[in-house]
Amino acid sequence: MKEISVATRTLWLVRHGETPWSILGRHTGRTDLGLTSQGKQQAAALGSRLSGHRFGLILTSPLLRASETCRLAGYNGAASVEADLQEWDYGTFEGRTTADIRLEQPSWDLWNTGASGGETPSAVGRRADRVIARAMAAEGDVALFAHGHLLRVLAARWLGFAPSAGGSLALDTASVSVLGLERERRVIRLWNETCHLAYEQ
Repeated sequence: MKEISVATRTLWLVRHGETPWSILGRHTGRTDLGLTSQGKQQAAALGSRLSGHRFGLILTSPLLRASETCRLAGYNGAASVEADLQEWDYGTFEGRTTADIRLEQPSWDLWNTGASGGETPSAVGRRADRVIARAMAAEGDVALFAHGHLLRVLAARWLGFAPSAGGSLALDTASVSVLGLERERRVIRLWNETCHLAYEQ
């Protein structure tokens, strides 16, 4: 078997499909919501997008919306659950929109201050670092089925930036992004691709 060079390895970031709260912009951390009917169609479209690509390791968040996306995309039997891929713990802000939270705290910014009673950006960054280390120890490309904010932090950490830099990396539901290397430099190869959803509208 041909050995896969670390320099050619890629990490495929797959955000879960639409949920009832993602439509409304409500912070969904540890609340274990499933997908909407549209979200299920998106997950199936992800399967078509990813088909034919061989992964040496497939990891999924234990939360239903991510694991269901993984299953409907066709990778359930090959995936391992990774607790560090869970979404940001939003504490007392769980289920609330940013606009609602700012009625009480006008200057609040998740990316700088974190969530009251939940996680700080640095805490999420440490989880992302552990996922990256596990991915780099694997053989071959890696697929990560997870959540918007967590994956944005992971991409920031991949690039060597502070977790707060993830705030500048918008990520849609059921999107595909690819992290890789250019020589020794960590880069973003693809970001927030949703072309595969055009046939599911």
